[in-house]
Amino acid sequence: MGWSLPLGTVKGTVIRVHITFLLFLAWIGAAAYARGGQESALQSVLYIVLLFLCVLLHEFGHVFAARRYGVRTPDITLLPIGGVARLERIPEDPRQELVIALAGPAVNVAIAAGLFLLLGGLKPGMEVDNPGIGLFERLLWVNLFLVVFNLIPAFPMDGGRVLRAVLAHRLGYARGTQIAAGVGQAVAFGLGLLGLVGGNPLLIFIAFFVYLGAASEAHAVQMRQVSRGLLAGDAMITRFDSLGPNSRVEDAVQGLIATTQHEFPVVDGAGRLRGVLTRDDMIRALRERGPDAPVLEVMRADIPTLRDRQPLEDALRLMQESRLPAVGVTDGFGRLVGLITPENVGEMMMILTASPQGRPPLPGYRPPA
Repeated sequence: MGWSLPLGTVKGTVIRVHITFLLFLAWIGAAAYARGGQESALQSVLYIVLLFLCVLLHEFGHVFAARRYGVRTPDITLLPIGGVARLERIPEDPRQELVIALAGPAVNVAIAAGLFLLLGGLKPGMEVDNPGIGLFERLLWVNLFLVVFNLIPAFPMDGGRVLRAVLAHRLGYARGTQIAAGVGQAVAFGLGLLGLVGGNPLLIFIAFFVYLGAASEAHAVQMRQVSRGLLAGDAMITRFDSLGPNSRVEDAVQGLIATTQHEFPVVDGAGRLRGVLTRDDMIRALRERGPDAPVLEVMRADIPTLRDRQPLEDALRLMQESRLPAVGVTDGFGRLVGLITPENVGEMMMILTASPQGRPPLPGYRPPA
């Protein structure tokens, strides 16, 4: 995720903190200092740090549950609204998704239970609305809140994935996702309306976040479903301009102006892919290094390739896992014959949606088993 700083790595998962979280922490400290001085600021910042430590442990609950099923988690990012663990894929087995979804709230239940035992139970005056309660009491209540909040049946919260897993067990993965996404958007609408009526901007922000999360999940699953039965060669771009290893940024700029391409493959004399120069990289290089910069020094060299007869699902997974601008498609001799980009995948999705019974007019199409 952009604008995030790595804090460290735990068991192969990079922990990142988004810059907005640091700004949020500074704002909390400044507001508390204005109210009660240095001691109040330190207590407020300490509480927020411990709160987000609980959030981080919640995300690691998902991480270790996912690893049980062979799903890697490249990173966890801490945001002002919580944490996001990026799984390389979501298991389509409902039982596996159910375990992964419930693992996070289970961590918060365990933390709350530990604090309950440490405090010797909930005594009179330790109610959540009492402003005088201590730090550990506040953490106990906030962990219980995190359990309830995360089990709201709406993507991207854990409750949305629990609902999808339960529905998928009876109705199938695609139909379960469609219903769960619809429920999530309805919940988002309700939260937004409640925020507007009550004048609560935080609720409106959460509603917007939930609505986008539900729509994104539905779109991702739809893309995976319709790609089944398609090969990489069915969806690739075959008409494109390429650059040579000796090309300069100025050559790429001319291609950008003369064509509608945003990604330019760099191909050697044998037709093999060396990398891809994107429009953003091109503009950055033009500004920082000038038009004579070699494309080999400014391109993205981490672009994988697939055979044209491999499933399209493999290309989609690669783009999602590594956030790639393109995937190269090669023939049996390793020569580049096409590109798959998020843009042309989106266009294919529109074609599939408009085609009768979702059957695309592609010669290599094979109906999903």
